[in-house]
Amino acid sequence: MSATACTEAQFLRDVADHEMTVLRDDGGNGRHARFSRPGTVCMHFDLITWPGYLCYTGDMGTYVFQRLTDMFEFFRTDRDYKKRNGAKLAVNLSYWGEKLQATDRDGYRKYSAEKFKANVMDWIEQRGLAGKLGHGLRDELQSEVLDHADDGADVAYRAAMDFVWNGKRVFPDFYEVDSDDYSHRFVWCCYALAWGIEQYDAAKRLAAEAVPA
Repeated sequence: MSATACTEAQFLRDVADHEMTVLRDDGGNGRHARFSRPGTVCMHFDLITWPGYLCYTGDMGTYVFQRLTDMFEFFRTDRDYKKRNGAKLAVNLSYWGEKLQATDRDGYRKYSAEKFKANVMDWIEQRGLAGKLGHGLRDELQSEVLDHADDGADVAYRAAMDFVWNGKRVFPDFYEVDSDDYSHRFVWCCYALAWGIEQYDAAKRLAAEAVPA
């Protein structure tokens, strides 16, 4: 995950004062739950389900997922496993991303300068050039390639492809390397899905316990 991506702790701070309002619940797979801080729409989001689909929409964009008839059940799948491994919220970015049917205008993965830099250094390591870093390669690599990482994917990749050391191109096939990572908005959305469904489940349990035996 990108160093700039949303973290679990950041998300939990963002929703610390959020409350849930259930706008629709037909007792089956039709639901509409809204989560927001009272008195403001800042970082609000809605979870809307119908058979086979879930739509997340809010300040962090809009995403539509398809997998099971009950999509709340789908997003509960990793809950126990993740929590046994120390997570407060269970998210599975790669698997959930595969179930997207429609994405936010920015997509769910985008170029990451941090990942690009890591890929550059991995390439150097894998080709046995790490030992040359102390012999001038490091400074040239920094100024001619790494310093362009924040200039966007096109500029960064061109800088890598054009880089020459000792008369040879160091990154001749670097365009094949994936430097995309999950966007901040998508990661926030996934935490919102896990957290929102937990809030819904907790409310349903409380309602069931309040019913006289």
